[in-house]
Amino acid sequence: MKLLIVGPRGNMGKFITQIAAARETIEIIGGVAPAGRDYIGKDIGEVAMVGRTLGAPVVDDIEQLIDACDVIIDFSTVEQGMQVLAAARAHRKALICGTTGFSAEQKAAFAAAAEDIPVMLAANTSRLVNVMYKVIEMITRAAGDELDIEILDMHSASKLDAPSGTAHEMGEIVAEALGKDLNDIAVYGHRPGEGRREKGTVAFHSIRGADISSEHTVYFVGEGERIEITHRSPSFKCFAKGVVDCAEFLVNQPKGAYTVQDAFGLN
Repeated sequence: MKLLIVGPRGNMGKFITQIAAARETIEIIGGVAPAGRDYIGKDIGEVAMVGRTLGAPVVDDIEQLIDACDVIIDFSTVEQGMQVLAAARAHRKALICGTTGFSAEQKAAFAAAAEDIPVMLAANTSRLVNVMYKVIEMITRAAGDELDIEILDMHSASKLDAPSGTAHEMGEIVAEALGKDLNDIAVYGHRPGEGRREKGTVAFHSIRGADISSEHTVYFVGEGERIEITHRSPSFKCFAKGVVDCAEFLVNQPKGAYTVQDAFGLN
């Protein structure tokens, strides 16, 4: 599999490059970064601190390398993500995008691209988070109408979106299991005034500070009892390993929209 990595200097991009470089089944053909970065033109192994050169450059124009790849992994920004999507669709390349913060209209563009390419929009590529999704669905289907459900995510101060993409996916799973639209039942942030809880809502809370690592907790609160499910990750390694696993899955798929759970056999 020939792999192109967008954002190889980012927190995720560095780990993705390191993990992919260690797999005999993968050849990294290069990286794509924003114009003006001082590492444009350098070897991606150097840029991602792999510890050796990989014979693959980092460029600022995806058109320079896209025809040589089989799969693109993109962890960049919303703006660059949309550019990468357009290029992947035009060149008929499989794409995994782990960037979060896309609008409903932008997400629809990913769904439309699935008519031409294998595409995966993945807010969280940790295998255990995706196992957690299944547990959330099971509890909600079994007793969700009787429970107050609240979702808390914690991230570093540099996190751009709130709630996180993972927290939002958890809310979508809850809403679908309840047979409702998340837009109709979601409550965000603090509750003004007395803070009385409205029955049937799903509440999101986001904590941002310094270098807090990724943490997500879902609270299922019943009369006199509650279940708390938490996933913690002290580094990006689990997400990077997961997305490389997803790339090795996606390269063998026909055009269509895929999920991380498809890649992990959790559906």
